[in-house]
Amino acid sequence: MADPRLRQVCLVVPALAAPERALAAVLGAGPCHRDPHLARYGLENVIFRLGNRFIEIVAPIEGGTAAGRFLERSGGRGGYMAIFDCEDPEHRAANAEALGVPVVNRMRVDAYLGVQLHPKACRAAMIEFNRTDGGGALDGPYWPAGPNWQAAPPPDPPCRLDAVILESPAPGDLAAHWGRLLGLPVADDHTVEAGGMALRFQLGQKECLSALSLRSDDPDTLRTRAEAQGLAVDRDGFELAGVRWRLEHG
Repeated sequence: MADPRLRQVCLVVPALAAPERALAAVLGAGPCHRDPHLARYGLENVIFRLGNRFIEIVAPIEGGTAAGRFLERSGGRGGYMAIFDCEDPEHRAANAEALGVPVVNRMRVDAYLGVQLHPKACRAAMIEFNRTDGGGALDGPYWPAGPNWQAAPPPDPPCRLDAVILESPAPGDLAAHWGRLLGLPVADDHTVEAGGMALRFQLGQKECLSALSLRSDDPDTLRTRAEAQGLAVDRDGFELAGVRWRLEHG
């Protein structure tokens, strides 16, 4: 992989149990992994597999965490982090620092290196670059999702993460900023393609990661399940864990 690929989106909630239960019910599949290393950051998490991409939900289990501060600032609205795997996290981190975006955290665990950029300087959401040894193929190792993520049951009916939507009062400017950080071109419609996933930058009142696009041959079943879980549902999708989940057919 030469360019960074969007592999994972992280959402933050005040408590994990109810959102985890709701997402498992909507997807028709349980989580593929929980990361025990997050306890050192005062967090617990759960990760769901959507094909070869992943949704992570984290919740604070003690005070004073960065995720908890994000919840306070955002009022619980907006996604927390966009996570990209790549061959060269340190090189991309150096490029970000040259652009005025500092590194706030480095994580080295086993065959994994993750580098997280300052969320305020990233704007809209935190960016992480990571690398798992041997993880060049999308069906290969990906440390954040656990050692056996490939064996985890996929959603039923099948669905995949198709796009991430970020909002800004100046979407073109935000798109250009992320394009520079990612080293990727920005299309005229303020879209960035990141390894088979789209980042769509749209007009909004504040800068945030506002929505996820799920594509399925049977979006009606996903919508019906979301309604059964008591989520806010309309014809276009549902609300869960601080973001809008847009349901697309295909």
